[in-house]
Amino acid sequence: MLALDQDPRVFTTSTLPSDPRLMATVANGYLGTRIYGDVFHVNGVYNGAVGDCHRADVPSPLCVRLRMSCEDEMSETFTLNTRTGTFISELQSSQCRITQRIFIHRAYLHLMAFTVSIERSATAAQPITVQLKSGFTPQSQDLHLEKGHDFQGAQYIFGRTLTPEVEGGPQPEVHMIWVPPPPFLTLPYGEQAKTWEFLTAVAESEENVKKYFIEGLNLVISGQLILSHEQAWTELWERCIIDLNGPMSLRKALYGCLYYILSSLPPQKSSHIFHGISPGGLSNGRKAEDYWGHVFWDQDTWIYPNVLLLYPELARAVLGYRIQMLNGALRNAEEQGYQGGKFPWESAATGYEVCPDKIYGEEEIHINGDVVLAFQQYYYTTQDLELFSKGGGWEVISSIAKYWCSRVLWSEKEQCFHLRGVMPPDEYHSDVANSVYTNVIAQNSLNFAVDLATQLQIRVPEEWQKIAQKIKVPFDPERKYHPEFDGYRLGDSVKQADVILLGFPLQYPMNAEVQRNNLEIYEAVTDPGGPAMTWSMFAVGWMQLKEIQKAQDLLKKCYGNITEPFQIWTENSDGSGAVNFLTGMGGFLQAVLFGYTGFRITRNSLNFDPICPDDITCLKITGVCYLGNRFSFTLENEKVTIMVTSQCETRTPSLEVVLTESGQHFLLRKDHPVSFPTGPGEIRKTKSCSLF
Repeated sequence: MLALDQDPRVFTTSTLPSDPRLMATVANGYLGTRIYGDVFHVNGVYNGAVGDCHRADVPSPLCVRLRMSCEDEMSETFTLNTRTGTFISELQSSQCRITQRIFIHRAYLHLMAFTVSIERSATAAQPITVQLKSGFTPQSQDLHLEKGHDFQGAQYIFGRTLTPEVEGGPQPEVHMIWVPPPPFLTLPYGEQAKTWEFLTAVAESEENVKKYFIEGLNLVISGQLILSHEQAWTELWERCIIDLNGPMSLRKALYGCLYYILSSLPPQKSSHIFHGISPGGLSNGRKAEDYWGHVFWDQDTWIYPNVLLLYPELARAVLGYRIQMLNGALRNAEEQGYQGGKFPWESAATGYEVCPDKIYGEEEIHINGDVVLAFQQYYYTTQDLELFSKGGGWEVISSIAKYWCSRVLWSEKEQCFHLRGVMPPDEYHSDVANSVYTNVIAQNSLNFAVDLATQLQIRVPEEWQKIAQKIKVPFDPERKYHPEFDGYRLGDSVKQADVILLGFPLQYPMNAEVQRNNLEIYEAVTDPGGPAMTWSMFAVGWMQLKEIQKAQDLLKKCYGNITEPFQIWTENSDGSGAVNFLTGMGGFLQAVLFGYTGFRITRNSLNFDPICPDDITCLKITGVCYLGNRFSFTLENEKVTIMVTSQCETRTPSLEVVLTESGQHFLLRKDHPVSFPTGPGEIRKTKSCSLF
């Protein structure tokens, strides 16, 4: 076992950041809070109409700090342990050690708690007292809170959000029962150690909050409250580990990113309706901060692919959010004068557009294609046709296809379809025609819709395929690169990753020369102060071209947005923008999961084409999921090793590895590692089991 100061999964400091935005966060997909913050958030609970819509602030009973007056010198440390999903503060002197643990329960979604333990040293004889300073007040600017009758010795408040997102929309209730801490705790003379547990339950009704509080009390009585939480995190990590022999800063970044993303997702077998992932995570999203807790393409394009590759069950929950929001998407399209569904640029509780600035909601229509790409990647990775035949997935895909068909315009002059009046991912430009990213992802949406309809034996209009074939994809044959849009002038500044996304994740066909030109042209003009995820995609592009050093330089630039001590990401390199920026984390993880390995999700296989930088001697990813198989992928300088570790069902198809250069085939059998020289290949069903 590594010492704490050497363990990349444990972040310890003796000094808290001066900026409270950079504090560690704890969450479980339903509840989330920033450590020592005065509020917490509930997934899907928003207050405010449309452009004022934001996550509702609920007063947090976890906002408690320990203080102690002591004649002895006292040290204080603060630790975020990502292995156990627990924040720990510790006061220590020659007389005693006092420990506070703060956590939001990983297995019991509706519970959160903090504990305080006092342990005396062998020489201490007097009573030991610690002060508990609470910042809690039972008030909120977003809910009308009322005091209920005390329950089981705990206090109870409840309330409804003040303003619905849209007229007649939901105004969810929040009910909370908590054990208030006293001002002081004392370990009497004669006792060696003692622990106090302060439980909070949160739910949407009085009946449920009382039920969950009793569940929590039973865990306290049985001594299982924190143990069951830590065990749930242990099981989650056992499913997936990404680690490497390389720089400690890189290892810490990997564990930090995975921890914060997993914290924003529900338990794997949760029945709770999931309400999406916002750029700032579940713990953040207050009014005018961190995009107010809204859901963007950040979820589908930047965060989701990592979840899909490692936790496909949780990826399905993410897709479930888009399925829930389809009615809102249908209304958005109708209001804009188009058919089908238009998913909002900023989404909250209803699927209606809630972006405060109208231009983004009207023009950044590539969000529709981003949503489809997430569903497409899920289908290719899991072959779960039921999600589309019975679970609402087809309705999402077909509604978006209808939208594209009603949105395109035919150009007699160029004999192709145009998309005009759009904003590309590069938000420095608006009202442009034929954003290459938007047009390519629309083309992909239509092609997938046609292919999926064939699998479902559904007849679709011929225009879907015709538009896909005839939509314009801007290309400059002289300079051999893709202009960002019609009329783009070389040298114009670009906000963030845009055209380069054609290479990955879109996998648009182009030769190495064109891909190189795209990377070089746009790297030179991309705003160096732009959002953190941008450089990760440049890194992936250079990895694909085997320009390892260039890729490494850009990847280091990407995770330069990490702040110590708790590995919190800021959106921009100067510390501005959203915090804790899951989007940047998602891009960084993709640079490892899809960049170093060369993984590409395709219709019939999971391809790989790995690289191993000089400062990394071994990369091991445990828990990669493909077609019901879970396998480990180990990359060393001269060798790749793949081993299937588990299969979801007895009917899970067998896989094989096929190497591109030699044509060799290797059958993948459970617990039998297969090794071969580093190089490109694919993982696919054995020939006896065709995919489609």
